[in-house]
Amino acid sequence: MSVGTILLIILILLLIGAIPTRARFGNAPMGIIGTILVIVLILMLLGQI
Repeated sequence: MSVGTILLIILILLLIGAIPTRARFGNAPMGIIGTILVIVLILMLLGQI
């Protein structure tokens, strides 16, 4: 596996773990990790990772 694939798997696991279970967190954890995931996906598609 390449580094990009491993990074993608880790980010997906973090995204699943960031699903808010309490109302006080709101959507912030999922939004931040989701944004990072989109950036990594774009970089992987462009061949930068």
